[in-house]
Amino acid sequence: MFVLVEMVDTVRIPPWQFERKLNDSIAEELNKKLANKVVYSVGLCICLFDITKLEDAYVFPGDGASHTKVHFRYVVFHPFLDEILIGKIKGCSPEGVHESLQQPAKFDDAEQVWVWEYETEEGAHDLYMDTGEELRFRVVDESFVDTSPTGPSAAGAASSGEELPKKEAPYTLVGSISEPGLGLLSWWTSS
Repeated sequence: MFVLVEMVDTVRIPPWQFERKLNDSIAEELNKKLANKVVYSVGLCICLFDITKLEDAYVFPGDGASHTKVHFRYVVFHPFLDEILIGKIKGCSPEGVHESLQQPAKFDDAEQVWVWEYETEEGAHDLYMDTGEELRFRVVDESFVDTSPTGPSAAGAASSGEELPKKEAPYTLVGSISEPGLGLLSWWTSS
């Protein structure tokens, strides 16, 4: 579920942070930049694990900040295929059950970051599931969508009154509840 990913980035430290320890300033800047963000083909970044190497710092003309190339390891949420996870149902539709995940954190704005879809042998629309119920599922697929800005054409469409494309989640997991022990947790509790 959680993996350590080795990354490299150039970190800008503003001049007012020069009085602090360099590692503390770099750790703060990396967490500001990456925490709770989806990195394409990597997963959801959680927090900095450690800094493995610092290269020389440079100050560029016209910018009083230092720029340091940093090698570090980051804790990332990236479940493997066939892993069993638990989440809460946000809603049902004929396409599947959309859910927010309770781990690694509870997301209030989960639809912008995560969309959880579930397929069953009968189809999700044939099942009765209440919003807020907990559901156990097996991860069967994942997909990443590049959500980086597209450029002036998208901005021009907004100003000219054309309909903008639907905002997609950058990271989607597809799960299955069609096996014994999976599905609503209330199905499996003894009464």
